[in-house]
Amino acid sequence: MKRKLRDFPVTEDALLPVGTSLNVRHFVPGQYVDITGITKGKGFQGGMKRHGFKGMLASHGASLSHRSIGSTGQRDAPGKVFKGKKMPGRMGGEQRTVKNVWVYKICPARNLMWVKGQVDS
Repeated sequence: MKRKLRDFPVTEDALLPVGTSLNVRHFVPGQYVDITGITKGKGFQGGMKRHGFKGMLASHGASLSHRSIGSTGQRDAPGKVFKGKKMPGRMGGEQRTVKNVWVYKICPARNLMWVKGQVDS
């Protein structure tokens, strides 16, 4: 068995036998494809980088707290931090899918496909 199993929606006249390996010859320039991959891992990050928080003023005695996330909960009732609160933690290294990416050109000799869209290296 192959390491990865993927689905490709095709019409009835374009069906391939089971176990056929796909390469760039199956795609044409101008076609739109969906790309799935692992995002860049950035390790443990703070609230400003991970969630885009503004931060606090860097003056008036805020020497160590100007990049902190601020308050995280209430006082006595309910006296806890709710699940899903945006806090510092691991960022990146997750599977993401970018839909409708335009195929710019293909190179069958090197089995490469150039795409135009929001795809990072």
